[in-house]
Amino acid sequence: MKPSRPESLLLRAFKYLSLSVCSTCLFVFLYLTGYSTGTQVATVNAIISLQESMGSTQKLASSVPIPTQSPATQRTVKHAPSIAPKTTVFSGPSVWAEVNKKRQSYGVSPLSQRDELCTIASIRLNELLDLGNLDGHSGFANLTERRPDLKWIFEKYNISEFLLMGASSPLDAVEMWENTLGHRKLLTGGEYVWGCVYAQNGFAVAISAY
Repeated sequence: MKPSRPESLLLRAFKYLSLSVCSTCLFVFLYLTGYSTGTQVATVNAIISLQESMGSTQKLASSVPIPTQSPATQRTVKHAPSIAPKTTVFSGPSVWAEVNKKRQSYGVSPLSQRDELCTIASIRLNELLDLGNLDGHSGFANLTERRPDLKWIFEKYNISEFLLMGASSPLDAVEMWENTLGHRKLLTGGEYVWGCVYAQNGFAVAISAY
């Protein structure tokens, strides 16, 4: 058998160099792979951390109550002054005086006031003010049913009711009655002897009787 020839120095050097290059390439490959994976993991972790942080901030913001004005602050708020509606101011006695003045101009006697008739006028005026309108005398027609204590007044007198709404003055009130068929009788009816007038806020109730 022939003895094997020893490897030449050049061949061994080439093998060593090749092994070193392969080892280096493998090391670099593993390093780069690990670095890339680690970077991705770190990036994902960073994103998750950022999302969790943002989520915590949103929850905190939504849990913070919206500040409201304290009663003291509300009291200091200034509102624009409102314009009060114009109110017609005249009294029953002033309308009463104009009614009798007009009656005298028609040649009939002025009415004499009776307290029990003023009770009816007062009740009816308050009812109209509460209603805010005229009721077509319906409240007068059933007054004795609603107020039996007043029945004796209707038994004692022959009573008529005269209503108006929207007058601007006592004279305007009398002119409205004067220019309305049926109500004119309050001013021209010589048969009426007694009466009473209540008025407020443009409403007026005149009660006349004989």
